[in-house]
Amino acid sequence: MATSGSRKPFFKPVDPKQSLPQLEHEMLDFWDRENIFQKSVDARKNKPKYVFFDGPPFANGLPHYGHILANSLKDAVTRYATMRGYYVPRVNGWDCHGLPVEYEIEKELKISGRKDIEKIGVSKFNTCCRKSVFRYTEEWEKLLRRIERWVDIEHGYATLDNNYMESIWWVFSEIWKKGLVYEGKKPMHICPRCETSLSNFEVTLGYKDVVDQSVYVKFKLTEGLYKGTFMVAWTTTPWTLPGNMFLALNPNVTYILVSASKFAYSSDENGKPTEQHAVESCEYIMAESLLEKNFPSDKWTFKILKKLKASELKGVHYEQLFPFYKKLTDCYRVVLADFVTTEDGTGIVHIAPGFGEDDLAVGMREKIEPIMHVKMDGTFTEDVTPWAGKFAKGQDNNIKEFLQNDGKLFHSEPVKHSYPHC
Repeated sequence: MATSGSRKPFFKPVDPKQSLPQLEHEMLDFWDRENIFQKSVDARKNKPKYVFFDGPPFANGLPHYGHILANSLKDAVTRYATMRGYYVPRVNGWDCHGLPVEYEIEKELKISGRKDIEKIGVSKFNTCCRKSVFRYTEEWEKLLRRIERWVDIEHGYATLDNNYMESIWWVFSEIWKKGLVYEGKKPMHICPRCETSLSNFEVTLGYKDVVDQSVYVKFKLTEGLYKGTFMVAWTTTPWTLPGNMFLALNPNVTYILVSASKFAYSSDENGKPTEQHAVESCEYIMAESLLEKNFPSDKWTFKILKKLKASELKGVHYEQLFPFYKKLTDCYRVVLADFVTTEDGTGIVHIAPGFGEDDLAVGMREKIEPIMHVKMDGTFTEDVTPWAGKFAKGQDNNIKEFLQNDGKLFHSEPVKHSYPHC
């Protein structure tokens, strides 16, 4: 850099042999020695406060790359607010609740699930959990210093502290007093082993591509111009069918009434096909665009009888699939819903309001209490008599067989799809 007279250079020349790790440690030591973080906070005490709500980490597990990334971003936000002149106190915390803590202790105690916890005693289990939640605080504190995150560790909090929990209950009580709390229903993924709900984050981590049994089900209309006709709905989750309450059609899709015959061939003594004969003849309703996909020419002959609007079928009742909930009224009927697509299936969706966000929304709109035929442990309730007490997901093939024997199975096929696992 050029200079004039005896003026010293503004910039200090960079030493090409400078060790960057050494420089980093020198800076960390300087910040600690001079208490720079706290000074940066105290210098702005009379300025507007910048409130930063931080989701604290679990200290019963070692930090990893994901934590480094998140903490670096949080530090950048709070430093930027400080540079803009705000008063930004921030305190480190530890999350001490939730499945990650409980799951680790279950592994250590070599137990599994709620029943085992109750056997050894909830109090003993909680004590073990409390001892574990601060297991790696030292490693965490080293990491926070090493990545240069400025946060008050000395006056930190833990979510198991009574004053913390009481503050949360105070917040909730204030919301209640303002009339902003109401009771409602929301579909949640459940861990059947723990019998607890799962967060969206936990569910997202658990999706796997699996092959399941999908079924096309025949729902027989019991009234109106098309009485005796079958509406065909496709589902990749047969275990939800005992909870069926509606069939949904898209109001913007064209449907067709079709007369179709399924045929097979007789074979001679050498196994060669000879005579073709019909094995099933019925009238069906499904989306027009999916007609040929569901009635392939090598197995079916069909004739289109009429094109239908979804509105013509709205409110029409159909025969209940299973004999489990005979006393229910004002359900087992056709409704309209924009979320129904024609990319797969039949353009008709089976609706079980107890399972799925769209399904529940339909049930609430129709003012119907959902059928809850699966318990928190993932087993069928006593109402589902053939499979009561059995794990619901494992009964897909048995449900398929039941429908087939009852003349309500149109077709079945394996399907590969992404399915959540705990």
